[in-house]
Amino acid sequence: MDRVTLRGLSVRGHHGVFQHEREDGQTFVVDLVLGLDTAAAAAADDLELTVHYGVLAEQVAAVVSGEPVNLIETLAQRIADTCLGHQAVEEVEVTVHKPDAPITVPFEDVTVTISRRRP
Repeated sequence: MDRVTLRGLSVRGHHGVFQHEREDGQTFVVDLVLGLDTAAAAAADDLELTVHYGVLAEQVAAVVSGEPVNLIETLAQRIADTCLGHQAVEEVEVTVHKPDAPITVPFEDVTVTISRRRP
């Protein structure tokens, strides 16, 4: 399985369990590792035979900036579903970073990483 990776997609969203997170919003950062076979696309030099990562980035950004959810686990699943909606993508690893999570002690980042594959 070949890999296409998109790291550091930064989008403002309104996810979280606290009211101030929903009202004020915060930046979420998304990393994607897509598993697909790129051999046919490479041989034909044809974008239609692979995943258009620019389009996918816009779709993922729309998920993050869209309907709020309580958990970044839920957000990660929605992003995975979006990625798997692309015909060429067979599997995906999604990492959602919440660097501004409401934690009362010093920290660098909070992440959730999920792996999903086409049934």
